[in-house]
Amino acid sequence: MTMWLIVIIASLACLSLKLAGYLVPSSVLDRPTPARIANLLTVALLSALVGVQTLGHGVGLEFDARVPAVLVAVVLFALRVPFVVVVVAAAATAALIRLSGWG
Repeated sequence: MTMWLIVIIASLACLSLKLAGYLVPSSVLDRPTPARIANLLTVALLSALVGVQTLGHGVGLEFDARVPAVLVAVVLFALRVPFVVVVVAAAATAALIRLSGWG
């Protein structure tokens, strides 16, 4: 099986799953439990993506300047700081750590 065939099959599977979502009646989605699950699933997937992109390197873990930058962003988000300030502070943290030679 070539890589392109795998990509095409995965794309068709994603498309069919998305189209199947349109067949779900709106009465099912208006209930509190499915709405809550959908909201929590979105947060969980985004958190997993951030974790993998921050810590992952090949098949192992790598702790570099990204880890403290994400921690700074988490603290600033908890303090309800505006998003632009969070991004600038996290980038500055990573830049200062890399400038110091650690990351």
